Amino acid sequence: MKALRFAILLLAGCLLACSNKKNAQEIIDRVIENHGGKRYENFEASFDFRDRHYVMHHQGGRFQYERHFSDSQGEIKDILNNEGFKRYLDGRDITDTVKKAAAYARSVNSVAYFALLPYRLNDPAVNKQYLGVGEIGGEPYHKVRITFDQDGGGEDFQDEFVYWIHQEKLTMDYLAYVYFTDGGGKRFRAPYNVRTVGGIRFADYENYKELDDMIPIAEYDDQFNQGKLELLSRIELENLQVK
Repeated sequence: MKALRFAILLLAGCLLACSNKKNAQEIIDRVIENHGGKRYENFEASFDFRDRHYVMHHQGGRFQYERHFSDSQGEIKDILNNEGFKRYLDGRDITDTVKKAAAYARSVNSVAYFALLPYRLNDPAVNKQYLGVGEIGGEPYHKVRITFDQDGGGEDFQDEFVYWIHQEKLTMDYLAYVYFTDGGGKRFRAPYNVRTVGGIRFADYENYKELDDMIPIAEYDDQFNQGKLELLSRIELENLQVK
């Protein structure tokens, strides 16, 4: 009898997990379509972010992300693409002499990842879980948790995200995440200056931190509504252009 009861509970748990996964996948599919869909597959975008100029190319399954800036050495150009990372100084390849190449590659990829959200949420290493509903500013939201497989999830595969998807518009508005690089931390981002350029939806964000580190990021909607998050910075994509 106990074995039968355990089997029923196990089956119920499996069915719930499958249902949550399917629901989360359907939501993310709709969100990606609403934010740009197939336009993400072939485009060129450029913008300025924190005194750096970025250029992003997608074409036929290939990508290239560039970062341009000047420092005391000269003109720096970082390139991250399907082949890997390269750094150029005044047009000369200096990748082999750069000690922090992996960190620079992560930095370029991170800027592109956040700028293009939710496009990358269907990558093979991404796991999705439906967490239920929430409310921010009187608006109804689905909550979807994102984690990553170690295989294919990059160096930051342990990071965890929660996305707030508007129930009616099916747009990705708010997000929270836990990260472990550079000492780690938790963040919550609230969108503003939302605009569609070249058929792709972009947003700038207010970047918040939690004062109580013990609170799970899935509960940051309540913390934000109660004014219990501290504003750290603003994430702004300036001079944005899309071809």
